[in-house]
Amino acid sequence: MLAGFKTFILRGNVIDLAVGIVVGAAFTGVVTGLMEGILTPLIAAVFGQPDISQVWTFDVNRATFSIGLFLDAVLNFLLVAAALYFLIVLPMNKLNERRQRVDTDVAEEPSADLALLTEIRDLLAAEARRP
Repeated sequence: MLAGFKTFILRGNVIDLAVGIVVGAAFTGVVTGLMEGILTPLIAAVFGQPDISQVWTFDVNRATFSIGLFLDAVLNFLLVAAALYFLIVLPMNKLNERRQRVDTDVAEEPSADLALLTEIRDLLAAEARRP
């Protein structure tokens, strides 16, 4: 029973998921700092309000509509997605490409011993075909 649990826990997907959650939680601080330190003051300078969620808010029959609230959610999503892409996904993709190139280069160049043995094999095969 414990062996099955150990196999489940050590499976790559579970560990990757745990790392992703920890990195995502830590990344929240980066996005919060970006929003509060740079974008919120910029929004305040453009719209005259530090909180974009209150921009373009209007009432119709006692129902409050807030276009700014939607724009704030979209902006936060795009910032998180862009930051994750440019700081984590893109560098990891480049690293994987570099690793695959190295693996391919190594696989294409046989060792000197292997090249010599291949040459000997080909010479013996050619000699055996002679009448």
